[in-house]
Amino acid sequence: MPAKVSAPTASTPILLVSEASWKTLPATLDPTARAFAEASGFQPKSGRILPLPGPTGAIASVLFGTGSDASLADTPFLTGKLATDLPAGRYRLVGALANPATAYLGFLLGRYRFARYKTGETNAVTLDAPDGCDAPATETIARAVCAGRDLINTPANDLTTADLAAAARALARKHGAEITEIIGDDLLKQNFPLIHAVGRASLVPPRLIEFRWGDRKAPKVTLVGKGVVFDTGGLNLKPDSSMLLMKKDMGGAATALTAADILMSLGANINLRVILPIVENSVAGGAFRPGDIYPSRKGISVEIGNTDAEGRLILADALALADEDKPDLLFDFATLTGAARVALGPDLPPFFTDDETLAGEIAATGLAENDPVWRLPLWTPYQSMLDSKSADMNNVGAGGFAGSVTAALFLKRFVTETKSYVHFDIYGWVPSAKPGRPEGGEPQAARLVAALLMARANQKAAREK
Repeated sequence: MPAKVSAPTASTPILLVSEASWKTLPATLDPTARAFAEASGFQPKSGRILPLPGPTGAIASVLFGTGSDASLADTPFLTGKLATDLPAGRYRLVGALANPATAYLGFLLGRYRFARYKTGETNAVTLDAPDGCDAPATETIARAVCAGRDLINTPANDLTTADLAAAARALARKHGAEITEIIGDDLLKQNFPLIHAVGRASLVPPRLIEFRWGDRKAPKVTLVGKGVVFDTGGLNLKPDSSMLLMKKDMGGAATALTAADILMSLGANINLRVILPIVENSVAGGAFRPGDIYPSRKGISVEIGNTDAEGRLILADALALADEDKPDLLFDFATLTGAARVALGPDLPPFFTDDETLAGEIAATGLAENDPVWRLPLWTPYQSMLDSKSADMNNVGAGGFAGSVTAALFLKRFVTETKSYVHFDIYGWVPSAKPGRPEGGEPQAARLVAALLMARANQKAAREK
């Protein structure tokens, strides 16, 4: 006799309650629920959650306050609170959503926990995908972002340069990409002197890993990510308070991998190349020094003004490699400067580009995807701040002003053949939890870039029909 199959558990409705709808909604509730809401003093403030009992005492529905934002148009990730604040169970949203996919994504991202080193149970809260949402695509994006968060959150003792490269290889193999890797002194033999100089003091050698995926006839898109698995500051040693979060200094690499994961999983029609320079900036007898001068892959000599400005050095060689292929689009992601955080805070990464059309697309897509960024200028008069008396340029700007801008100008010197180039100076971290964004690692701008590239690919396919 076949086993009896249990009927699926019905989902509990979550009622979106705005300040406007609360004037009439109580009258639609059953008497028990209405009395409970009144006794609880419920008001539809943004993020307020109130489970309502049915006649048996079990949760029959949930009130979810949205304030004045009735359709969650401005706060789509508010649904992330449901993942953290509701009792275990299966739920569904009731009410019109401005963007069902983004609201669902906010919930999925709100469920994230970095639990690799912790024991204990967590509430199993699930949400039915709302109407109008491409659930498989949204779940794919959430999975990729959470994988990126895991990489950033993993401490350096368990994410060495070899471990980060292994994660990149695993992702590439999953999608059938072609992989190459250069390790240790082979970096010098293959003309990556800056990557080698920054990483040579570590017990685990530096490396450069890249993979290629997609239709070779499609538009060339290259993603470059800064992969400093831990940054002591080198001989310009960071103070202990500044070193505590330096496991996240490979956030650029995690972001590039997250964007690539989304693009490959969703089958973007692009010719994708991912390049990750991966090092640990350690203090040892072989560490590079302030005042040292090194050649670069591009042929530009660089004087070391500060060993704590190492990220731009490894990116310089990686960007030079990317530029040799003359891609149609080149993006780099890097946890590069504290100056960017001073200017825009932790939640709004700056980006830099000379492509006006692309800049507009980036800004608009960031808002649409709830992955916001803000453009800062590539102000060429500041280029002179990078002058060196002994080399072609210094790796830090004189005077301490405009640190994010001068870092972007430094990188741009290594990109001369690419049609469109964008640099993202991300923080890669959420310092205090918000709905859909738990405290910890965050691959900022990955969803934005993936969405932009998917949209461009789809528009190109439509034109060619």
